[in-house]
Amino acid sequence: MASKNKLSLAIDLGGTSAKMALIDTEGAIHHRWSLPTDIRDQGRYIVSNLIQSIHEQLTILDLDLLDIKGIGMGTPGIVLADGSVKGAYNLNWATAFPVKESFNLSLPLPFYLTNDANAAALGEQWLGAGAGHQSLVMITLGTGIGGGIVSGGRLIEGSWGSAGEIGHLTIDTSRTYRCTCGKYGCLESVASATGLVNLLDHYAQESIVSSELLKDYRSGAMIDAKQIINAAKSGDLLALQIFDEFSHYLALACSHIANILNPELILIGGGVSMAGEFLIHAIKEKYLNYVYPPIKEQTQIALANLGNDAGLIGAAALVIRNN
Repeated sequence: MASKNKLSLAIDLGGTSAKMALIDTEGAIHHRWSLPTDIRDQGRYIVSNLIQSIHEQLTILDLDLLDIKGIGMGTPGIVLADGSVKGAYNLNWATAFPVKESFNLSLPLPFYLTNDANAAALGEQWLGAGAGHQSLVMITLGTGIGGGIVSGGRLIEGSWGSAGEIGHLTIDTSRTYRCTCGKYGCLESVASATGLVNLLDHYAQESIVSSELLKDYRSGAMIDAKQIINAAKSGDLLALQIFDEFSHYLALACSHIANILNPELILIGGGVSMAGEFLIHAIKEKYLNYVYPPIKEQTQIALANLGNDAGLIGAAALVIRNN
């Protein structure tokens, strides 16, 4: 274990589980653990469970609070100025939940809180694919779509903590897909894992192409994003049609981001990014047709490379950069 006062306690909170780790000033993970996220009763147990788990782990490791520099945490939802979180629907925090206040009452340590995609962006900028770059935008493709912006080496969180809500750009005005946020046409509704399935539902209704994916769909099989991407990689005609539209929306969103922010990098991460260079190539090909020509050679699009550790590394960076 690192020497005293060298460790940051990082938390990456998700709707299914919370990942936690003790991380030193160089970004090395010394100890990690996780626990299920209990979202019952409007998520009232989530923070108390986290705090209890932290106390238990510190006892097991024979550490006390003096050994910890501070706590950094990434969370779904919008982080308000007072450290409350709202709009984290997968946590049942629809209205503001006092996260920072709850931690401060039970753990007298510096506490830093940001949106989970912001934390991932900060992690990638510190030790991941964005290392050495001072400006980047991170797009996380999972069940939904998150976004984080780093400029001048600092997170851009906006006046009210809502900057980087890339998943809720209205990108499609012709479909009827409703987003979890309640509005129609969000990038998330057509370019996430959920979006891929939405596109399958649309195209499969009238498609007449020869397609194993279509046969499986019409037989009633449950098909997820990974299967659609794998089918596209294999040359399935329906899957390729879906993937073409999916990558079109992502490329269009990337062009808007590049035109507005002109970052050095746009990084693609999250579970759907496991499609790898197959996805990046498809986005780049279309992006070059959409972006303002002088920017074509400036903003680059690449895969994130920290995987599931990006949020933890970024949460630790919150502590290190503020101490």
